[in-house]
Amino acid sequence: MIKISAKRHKYLLLKILIFDIIDTFEGEYMEHYFTNNNNLKSCLRTIIYKRGEDIMKFTSDLGVFSKDKVDFGSNLLIDTYIEKGRSNIDLLDVGCGYGIIGITLAKYMHTSSTLIDINKRAIHLTSMNIKNNGVDAKTFESNIYANVTDKYDVIITNPPIRTGKKTVLEFLIGASNHLKKNGELWFVIRKDQGAKSIIKNLEATYKVEILEKSKGFFIIVAKTY
Repeated sequence: MIKISAKRHKYLLLKILIFDIIDTFEGEYMEHYFTNNNNLKSCLRTIIYKRGEDIMKFTSDLGVFSKDKVDFGSNLLIDTYIEKGRSNIDLLDVGCGYGIIGITLAKYMHTSSTLIDINKRAIHLTSMNIKNNGVDAKTFESNIYANVTDKYDVIITNPPIRTGKKTVLEFLIGASNHLKKNGELWFVIRKDQGAKSIIKNLEATYKVEILEKSKGFFIIVAKTY
């Protein structure tokens, strides 16, 4: 039997307690970006998004993904699309959060953007941010594609990995039913979140290409056959 000193024992118990608190905090606050919780408090804040010399402002709140800053994955997806994507097309941003991707592409790529999310608070924030940034875009509530009736040239998403692989594949494979001919699905995923497995799952439906890799994040475009 391995003996542990009293001091070491207290340290381990404290470490376990800290991780329990973190898990509880994440469970209570992080889950809300893909659910609705009418009891969640509101604490609005402004995110300053700099692109070169330009500045965009987004209103954010508790209960949406990456509420305090533009996350690295979304920013990489935006950068890659602006460099390599198509302009002046109909675009659907799925799981839009407060609207960073679809609104930014509407401004810089002149896309006609539609932004959807299951989270009512996200839709409210996105509506505010569309108005404040003066872009050609609209938003409505939808559980993935449940309320989507149109088809798009491009569907783009930073899928909610925490919901599990089954739901993520509903985001990605389900996009094929809402793409126009020669349509494209764009998304970001981390290598350690199962990127290679996801790619393999998509290859029966799409021609898949990795466009960019950075800090463990993959930017992937999947084109309909």
